[in-house]
Amino acid sequence: MIRAEGISKSFGQIEAVKQIDMIVSEGEIVGLVGPDGAGKTTLMRILVDLLVPDEGSVRVFGREYGYMPQRFSLYGDLKVIENLIFFGSLYGLSKKIIAQRSEEILALTNLAQFKDRFADNLSGGMKQKLALTCALVTRPRLLILDEPTYGVDPESRKEFWKILYDLNGQGLTILVSTPYMDEAELCTKVAFMDKGRFTAFDSPKKLKEEFPGEVWEIGSDSRDPGVFDHVPGIKDSSLFGDRYRLITESCDGQAFEQMISSMLKEAGYGLEFIRQVPSSMEDVFVMLSGGE
Repeated sequence: MIRAEGISKSFGQIEAVKQIDMIVSEGEIVGLVGPDGAGKTTLMRILVDLLVPDEGSVRVFGREYGYMPQRFSLYGDLKVIENLIFFGSLYGLSKKIIAQRSEEILALTNLAQFKDRFADNLSGGMKQKLALTCALVTRPRLLILDEPTYGVDPESRKEFWKILYDLNGQGLTILVSTPYMDEAELCTKVAFMDKGRFTAFDSPKKLKEEFPGEVWEIGSDSRDPGVFDHVPGIKDSSLFGDRYRLITESCDGQAFEQMISSMLKEAGYGLEFIRQVPSSMEDVFVMLSGGE
């Protein structure tokens, strides 16, 4: 569906996208993730012809895509159904086809009962579903979504992704950028982007299997978020509630446990438990973004 080769784009001295090669095959859900400023939005705008790359080529097969930008960009002073009619008319669809498709899509996105509500009066999650609805009115084969659930509450995010899975089950190919690693887990493939380049592009399962290091959970009466800073062999440490999560170099488990126990004791803290756990997409993200 998408083939990009050698894509580069600069803004003055800033290289936003550097030599990106990318293939999105039919039927996939490809997630694009990376820290702020990684170049995700610039890449997506190139893919949908809103920006011209300085180098490289892009081919979107059939040009049959729907695009949902990062910011809500529909008309707040129009009703839900009026936004759909306006958007459909821009693509030359007849009133009859717009009416038929609107009914189907509003039912799919659970917006049918709100079709006469002004867009400005919708919640954040409902606004995102309206934007999705407008992107679907042309019945595209490919959907390109730029952080569609950013800032949306967890329940609305869950509902939005259920809709995406239903659409994918009907044959729609999806490219979606997301700041949420639990959403990255739902993709068939994930492209990690950092400083304009892809640092990894594979399935979530394989990315976790090839994780370069070990992950440990530690329970302690310490609540100091920096207690493991500057400890040799520890690449990253985070405090989540009542436990720490450490990313370490590969090590001898018994020796590591003894070192952690001694270190905490010297700092005046107790060790409640220590255990090695499987890596998550969050851990992969931390490593691929250099701990930033």
